[in-house]
Amino acid sequence: MNTWRNASLAVTAAALLALTTACGQDKGGESPDGQNVGNASPVGQAADSYGSDSGYGSGATTEAASAKQAGQLAVWDSKKLGKVVTDSEGFTLYRFDKDTASPPKSNCEGDCAKAWPPVPAGNVTAAAGTDAATVGKVTRADGTQQLTLAGWPMYRYAKDAAPGDALGQGVGGTWFAAAPDGKKAAVNADGPSGAEPAGLAGLSVRKDPKLGDIVVDKRGMTVYRFKKDVAWPMKSACTGACLSKWPVVAPVAKNDVKGVTTKGFVTFDRPDGLKQQAIDCWPLYTFSGDAKPGDTNGQGVGGTWYAVSPQAKLAGAPK
Repeated sequence: MNTWRNASLAVTAAALLALTTACGQDKGGESPDGQNVGNASPVGQAADSYGSDSGYGSGATTEAASAKQAGQLAVWDSKKLGKVVTDSEGFTLYRFDKDTASPPKSNCEGDCAKAWPPVPAGNVTAAAGTDAATVGKVTRADGTQQLTLAGWPMYRYAKDAAPGDALGQGVGGTWFAAAPDGKKAAVNADGPSGAEPAGLAGLSVRKDPKLGDIVVDKRGMTVYRFKKDVAWPMKSACTGACLSKWPVVAPVAKNDVKGVTTKGFVTFDRPDGLKQQAIDCWPLYTFSGDAKPGDTNGQGVGGTWYAVSPQAKLAGAPK
């Protein structure tokens, strides 16, 4: 028994040592940019990843929101997101990347469903000018029926407080406003033409005329770092509503990288349950305000957000 226990401890210690070496403990207690991280928490403060502490529609509870009928659907022409489906009161409807449309299935239960109330399937009429055949329903695990569009289960977001709000857009890189055909409404959700550009690696390099070489994701969208994050012990300071503006970069296979450092190339298991790609142990994000490949609208925001160089440095940041 002791032999097995000792072997197990040795394996655990070796794994921790490998991660420690990869993520900068050998930097003398400082992050790669010189930020002292000696007292940082390994995982940061626990965050309410679903925003379930927020109300819906003038302070109503999430339970009330979950039972609210959609009524006459409508289409809102957002300048930023394009055409977005709303309920009869103008609240944005969302879809979840972890759900499936064929066959329809919701994978948002428990606390997730408190923050993202499922839209009931009853008393729903298709939006004017849209295909009524896209409107359907799916039976959830609790036996209730949920509205679907083109097979995708529909939700509201608990933090949307007024008609026209779309604070759920891009949260966790998995939640998106729904277009009338059930697809993601945002132009940059699936790339400018609804498909990923051919030939791009999961992470690669683009030469920007002002910033020089910067990292982009597989859609060609600019990748950013947050100065308030910590590389070791790894910690993200972007939680909750922050993630609606700065979606995490999902994990990328190490062999799906071109021209970008693979030093400290690790997956960050965030306290909110999301998995985030990191290079040189710095968590990576995109910006919801970038509408197309080549945009760098997140550069310098708040003096804390910057595009990332292929060596994981802050591109264009003041010295």
